[in-house]
Amino acid sequence: MNKELVIVFVKNIKLGKVKTRLAKTIGNQGAFDVYSELVKVTEEATQNLQADKRIYFSDAVVNTKWINDYKTIQEGENLGERMKNAFIKGFEDGYERIVLIGSDLPDISSDHIENGLEALKNNNVVFGPAVDGGYYLVGMTKTYHAIFDNKPWSESHLLEVTLKELDEKNISYTLLETLNDIDTFEDLENSSFYQLNEALQLKVKSLIDNV
Repeated sequence: MNKELVIVFVKNIKLGKVKTRLAKTIGNQGAFDVYSELVKVTEEATQNLQADKRIYFSDAVVNTKWINDYKTIQEGENLGERMKNAFIKGFEDGYERIVLIGSDLPDISSDHIENGLEALKNNNVVFGPAVDGGYYLVGMTKTYHAIFDNKPWSESHLLEVTLKELDEKNISYTLLETLNDIDTFEDLENSSFYQLNEALQLKVKSLIDNV
């Protein structure tokens, strides 16, 4: 079997439930449209990977996305628990190198994911740092519970706290290129993803006037 697995965490695209910070500026419909485009970017980035894929939706499986890939629903009380459970299942099923990504990164590419898998040949853990202090990718060669338990999710010092604990436990890790996810309108405006998508710009600008 393939020894490498890519897990993708996807929020179900529901009006008023995605990109809530962004929605404060561009409204729920604008946030919905932006997140819909980001999911397309993620789907394209993972389309031609050699590794196996498992797509974990937040609420319900959407069969029109990742059509030929394994799809299921996230399980757990918080983000850490949900991610940990997905890793545990992957390792139980025989995978040796697993990376997990989210679905709100405008600049994610197959290269970032493949670099993460490659890094696991020489390290126990790999992170793709996000500009906001979190991370867009986490990978490991076995389930390290310290990464997921009692962590400040959605806080600006998440990665810093996590790396400090790994250092204390002598768990080797490496870092990939830092990328910016989109949480605010400023993030959106500064992204080439938005600047190069005229249709999305027109949609958002028309919606801002009505917020």
